[in-house]
Amino acid sequence: MKQNLIKIDFCSEVIELVQKGLYQEALSLSKQLLYHSSFTQEAITPILPSLIKASSLSQSHHAGLQLHSLAIKTASISDLVVSNSLISMYAKFLHIQSACELFDTMPERDIISWNSLIMGYIQNGCFTKALELFKQMCANGHTPKPELTASILSTCSRMGELKPGREIHGMVIVSGLMSESVFLSTSMVDFYMRCGDLRSAFWIFDQMMERNEVAWTAMISGCTANHEYEMAIDCFLAMQAAGIKANRVTLISVLPACAELGLIKHGKEIHGYALRHTFDSELCFSASLIHMYSQFEGALQTAMTIMERSKEKDIVMWGSIIGSFSQHGNIIEAMKYFNRMQSEGVKPNCVTLLELISACTAQSSVTSGRAIHCYSLKSGLFSYALVGNSLINMYAKCGSLTDTRQTFTEVIVKDSFSWTALLNAYGISGCGDEALAVFYEMQKRGVEVDSIALLSILSACNHSGLVEEGQQLFKDAISEGKISLSMEHYACQVDLLSRGGKVEEACELVWQMPMKPSIRIWSSLVSACTDHGRLDVAERLAGQLVSLEPDNAANYALLSMIYAKSDDWLSVAAVRRVMRIKGLRKKHGFSRIEI
Repeated sequence: MKQNLIKIDFCSEVIELVQKGLYQEALSLSKQLLYHSSFTQEAITPILPSLIKASSLSQSHHAGLQLHSLAIKTASISDLVVSNSLISMYAKFLHIQSACELFDTMPERDIISWNSLIMGYIQNGCFTKALELFKQMCANGHTPKPELTASILSTCSRMGELKPGREIHGMVIVSGLMSESVFLSTSMVDFYMRCGDLRSAFWIFDQMMERNEVAWTAMISGCTANHEYEMAIDCFLAMQAAGIKANRVTLISVLPACAELGLIKHGKEIHGYALRHTFDSELCFSASLIHMYSQFEGALQTAMTIMERSKEKDIVMWGSIIGSFSQHGNIIEAMKYFNRMQSEGVKPNCVTLLELISACTAQSSVTSGRAIHCYSLKSGLFSYALVGNSLINMYAKCGSLTDTRQTFTEVIVKDSFSWTALLNAYGISGCGDEALAVFYEMQKRGVEVDSIALLSILSACNHSGLVEEGQQLFKDAISEGKISLSMEHYACQVDLLSRGGKVEEACELVWQMPMKPSIRIWSSLVSACTDHGRLDVAERLAGQLVSLEPDNAANYALLSMIYAKSDDWLSVAAVRRVMRIKGLRKKHGFSRIEI
């Protein structure tokens, strides 16, 4: 009798320790008593699930294996609760194969067994297997819980699998779970939003009998993610009209919509709401506010104030303020915050570097770019393909061909973007022969030539006057049919032929285009006809350009130049008079480079 009381006290103490989160203490206590006492199956089975939970949450792999052995030895493995606990444990240990083997040997399985293994596959990134097992579970007559269905829907959206998600939607409607669970309905809305099917998402939302703040937030964040910013604002206003209070996540979801639509007044109102509800003290919300204010050049000071008043500053917040200055071309302030960020003990990530490299590229600031390059090598962030490729592109657009070649050599794994960036560098510098050599080397090494790489080599041929080579590359692309040619490809080829004096071939290519020619293409033809003495054709085409874009001063200037070359000074005066009446002035182009 006394022995039984000791065992009961022991079981209660172990369960209490696990409930308090003292997992190692629970495992230590179990070792002391289990190996010095004789416990029957009836005594050990009730506490095994708690001990297995303790081992999984404390990541004690050895203890977990011992408990599995103990369950087999005492025949407790036949208990469903114990087996299900072991499946969950192996899933948390990332030993999904062991969980699967245990599941296959179970003589009896309940809904929790299926749920544990499916969730294990999801946690281990085996989304296809999880989806297959979910279908098998439903085929065996089990009705999944709303939580599991929501997880599977999330898996479908990650995989971009709209069809299985629709099948699950149908199953849920038939089972009647949809009308009973707001959580499941919200998950369905989120699934369709992530898959870009806004019509279905809105239909489900309209059918919901009860809509809480989570459901409204799913709609708002979904609209924002799909770039339907006006819809996001409308949903936010409807949420307020329905008397539902917005939470922190709701505000974070709607702020990007305010930024994209230029609604700084709405953004300030949301900021005020957040202040009243103390949301502004949270780091992620402060970062969202900085991002929103940074879209308005006159509100950069407000973004800086939010940054300075924040007691804690994480990597996201630093990245937001650096990105703000980078977007507005203020590379000096961006670099100041970059240096200050490091002095305060926050290590920049590759996203921070990409923002700075983008600013250096836009401002042709090769000195700042070299500083970022040095930091990327020192910190190891250069190993990220995006960083290396962005640096190659930056040097190319800054006109530093030597640095471009050196950076390309430093990149260990060269993908299609790396090669394309080098092609662009040679093209911008007018080194057409070198660009062709790189292009052929790219093909020789089996690197995929995509539409961007093709456009880069055609542009390089255009800038270097390699008409025959560019013409052949364009013909090869059409005959192979691997690359879908866009308007940009045709515009580049028309410009190449026009500059090379092949006006008739350029015109013929325009008539053969599978899409309507752009303004750039017509401009290239007009310029070509003018340069090669075909002033009658140039005059007709320029007149067509003016009718297509009546408010573009460049078109009138081009028509005026054609009349001048024809010594038709009355027509020149007439064109200039029209420009004065319309208030049109041709904008002067300029180049900028750091010395």
